[in-house]
Amino acid sequence: MRVFDVLIVGAGAAGLTLAHTGAGAALPGAGAPEIALLDPPVGAARPKDRTWCFWEHGAGRWDAVLAARWDRLSVVAPSGARQERATGPLSYKMLRSRDFTEHVRTGLAPNVHPCTATVTAIEDGTDHATVHASRPDGSEVRLRARWVFDSRPLPAPPAARTTLLQHFRGWFVRTGEDAFDPGTAVLMDLRTPQPRAGVSFGYLLPLSSRDALVEYTEFTREVLDDAGYDAALRRYTGRVLGLEGFTVTASEQGVIPMTDGRFRTRVGRRVFRLGAAGGATRPSTGYTFSGIQRQAAAVVRALEEGRTPVPPIPHRRRHLAMDAVLLRALDTGRLDGADFFARLFARNDMRDVLDFLDGRSAFTRELAMGVTTPIAPMAVTALERALLAMRPPPRAP
Repeated sequence: MRVFDVLIVGAGAAGLTLAHTGAGAALPGAGAPEIALLDPPVGAARPKDRTWCFWEHGAGRWDAVLAARWDRLSVVAPSGARQERATGPLSYKMLRSRDFTEHVRTGLAPNVHPCTATVTAIEDGTDHATVHASRPDGSEVRLRARWVFDSRPLPAPPAARTTLLQHFRGWFVRTGEDAFDPGTAVLMDLRTPQPRAGVSFGYLLPLSSRDALVEYTEFTREVLDDAGYDAALRRYTGRVLGLEGFTVTASEQGVIPMTDGRFRTRVGRRVFRLGAAGGATRPSTGYTFSGIQRQAAAVVRALEEGRTPVPPIPHRRRHLAMDAVLLRALDTGRLDGADFFARLFARNDMRDVLDFLDGRSAFTRELAMGVTTPIAPMAVTALERALLAMRPPPRAP
């Protein structure tokens, strides 16, 4: 049986990024790695098309397939006060999953070997791991590799003291007349009805003067039903944005766990978790794509250096600690989420806030930003978190 250097389970953002990046690696004394890429057949196991957004300084490796980019960002407070800033050299970028997938798949190097099969078991070993899978025709296949990276979603978030859900529905809308400023994206429009605990907001990504992605998002414990999302979107597009006579050309929906639970990226001697399953999602924002890029780059460096390629959690410990306090303050209702985010963006340079949310800020700057937010509820929650840390950790679900 052939033994691959790397086997990747799942061909979503994390799996394809690692395949694309790892294909050009140079293993010590062996040249380019042989990579197997397993993905289930089209069906329920594959996620629907979605958009991924992220921000970065200057040009990036995925610029050729971006759906859009913006160099001006806006945040709207509950009062209607608008904070709009140019963010150069930082750009906010939108990537459609289907464009990303097609771009990576059509450019796969010869040393990447795709396989359509549904994984049924992963067997760890001393020198290699074995992946058992079923092909679409029902036949069984076994593949072995020195290292296996599993990017499939976890069945449930890890044990945590606080877990909120970032849940949303978005409409791609087209208007009959000019209605949008294609040069400015709205990160948070907080003029939505606020939940008792958590926060809600609108999100507007204009693709042209007449086309945009409009989303309604909540950070709460419970998701809405279909009628709830549609009612929230009708209210936001009509009463808040004043849109009339538009057509919904497509929609998207998602749920992202926002948790202070600890993710394990190493689950065996030869088996690792990658992507959202490996803690790539930033707990306070739900953004994942940038974390995936850092995680994959670290894995490839380890392979090239002959080290055990354990994917790192791509967020600093102090940022995870800050995120844990924010999540609990929102969940308990002691923090007014809309006021918090409005003040954060109004009293700080937007580029500094985005650098912090992407884990690239300096500690001194973070302290300066901290004093611009509601101090009392955050301090009480930080103390509560410290007391909770003295108790036994929660069990996994």
